Amino acid sequence: MFARFAGFARFSGFSRFAACVAAVTAVGVAGQQPAPADLVVVNGRVFTGAGSPRQEAVAVRGSQIVAVGARSSIEALKGPSTSVVDAGGAAVLPGFNDSHVHFLSGAQSLQELDLSGARTLEEVLQKIREFAAANPGAPWIRGRGWNYGAFPDGLPTRAQLDRALPDRPAVLVCFDGHSSWVNSKALQAARIDSSTADPPNGAITRIGNTREPDGLLKESAQGLVRKVMPEPSRAEKRRAIAAGIELAHSIGVTSIQNASGNDEEFAVYEEARAAGELPLRVYSSLSVSPGFTEADADRFDAIRRRIANDDRFKAGAVKLLVDGVIETNTAVMLAPYVNNPATRGVPNYPAPELDRIVRMLDARGWQIFVHAIGDGGVRMTLDAFERAAKANPPPARGRRHRVEHIETIDLADVPRFGALGVIASMQPPHTRLMNSPNPRGQWAGNIGPERQARGWMWKDIRERGGRLAFGSDWPVASLNPLTGIWIGLNRIGHGSVASQRLSLDEMIDGYTAGAAYAAFDEDRKGRLAPGQLADIVVLTRDIFAAPPTAADDVQVRVTIFDGRVVYRR
Repeated sequence: MFARFAGFARFSGFSRFAACVAAVTAVGVAGQQPAPADLVVVNGRVFTGAGSPRQEAVAVRGSQIVAVGARSSIEALKGPSTSVVDAGGAAVLPGFNDSHVHFLSGAQSLQELDLSGARTLEEVLQKIREFAAANPGAPWIRGRGWNYGAFPDGLPTRAQLDRALPDRPAVLVCFDGHSSWVNSKALQAARIDSSTADPPNGAITRIGNTREPDGLLKESAQGLVRKVMPEPSRAEKRRAIAAGIELAHSIGVTSIQNASGNDEEFAVYEEARAAGELPLRVYSSLSVSPGFTEADADRFDAIRRRIANDDRFKAGAVKLLVDGVIETNTAVMLAPYVNNPATRGVPNYPAPELDRIVRMLDARGWQIFVHAIGDGGVRMTLDAFERAAKANPPPARGRRHRVEHIETIDLADVPRFGALGVIASMQPPHTRLMNSPNPRGQWAGNIGPERQARGWMWKDIRERGGRLAFGSDWPVASLNPLTGIWIGLNRIGHGSVASQRLSLDEMIDGYTAGAAYAAFDEDRKGRLAPGQLADIVVLTRDIFAAPPTAADDVQVRVTIFDGRVVYRR
């Protein structure tokens, strides 16, 4: 609790300081007239930090904010060439920072089959037929977004997909990204048959009691078909990223934290940056696999040294997956699953192996993101972080290791985030089912009401001293932060489920200052204050006077990136 109040006091004090700086800048120093601003945002309800008073206007010079304060003082900085954005009384926020996204994958999915709106098997199959007919020259049909609830038996089969697409390979990724639905042509292309063994940390579903593959590839088994799929060219990836950035600007996202990546993806961002085609701030992690060695860590260190870290693209993080997802019983639980008492889920890393890798990377100064969804996976991860901190001296920049997702947690582990200084990186769009008094579907059914009641406990983590960073997990969920904010505002309690509702200020903070801290960027982004990068979002109305009451009742009117307007509604 103390950490939470201390954070509020810090932001509040900074806001008062920013207002003083704005007043001094407006009148000049020692009678000198200050240089005019390049851009001003006026007539707004300016959010400078959680718990701080709202201001009226912002002034920008070059790529930085130079003043925040009363409209009169900011307008004194206008010159003949100053651009003016009139907020019309609407909320003005820092640019949103998505703390967990798979950006290249999401950007590529914009050109692929989208099954996210299909609720029944027939709807799914109809969408597949329509997409295939509209893309007759595509050698493979790619898509994502299907949900387990669309299938009568909970899991899709190759026979179902063959009905819609018998003539070309098809690979359709589940909404959560942890399973791929494939047809017979795709299985043949990948040479997956009854003799194919399940890979480590993966599973091929089988038909009945036979070993014939049934069309669903779980976790690492997805790699069996991915390796034979045509790889998009570097130019195609650049075009996809450009389309993703356009979408991001339209919803106010100016920074992202890429939750998985490799050297090839890094090269795509580096090329875009060098060409002046990266109007987005990217902090990207490298993906770690089981069996990671000191030689692998040396290679990662070389990549990190190669990257010219700046305010557009930087490295410094690694990502591990401790477990899978609750829907397929692959998330690691402390007790057996309700729907399958024979399993608690199998971790991707035995605890000693996880400890070894975390300790190695911590000693080399990497920030570590760990995907941990089940309460058992969360505990394993916190244990590994705690042991690494005891074994290694702190890195020069300090430790800000992170647990990603935390879909359910044992109550004993809630205070450990604050005690260990571990960041809870969570995705509000995933929690929509928690706003229902009677959550249904495989997530709730597989773990039962007691563990379901401990779902996404971000308020409890925050109140016990933990820091929060919010994101989307796009393309698993919508990239739109305003949707996440609306969902978070409705996390009220019901029955045995305690309220996890945060205030509007706290929700915004998770997507701005909290996310900036989670990437070691609090000195240059996350607030609207002098010296911060000029990434600013103007909404269509004042959400402080009337908070969102639906997922789409407020939009972004203007997005400013690096001091320039990059989007107007």
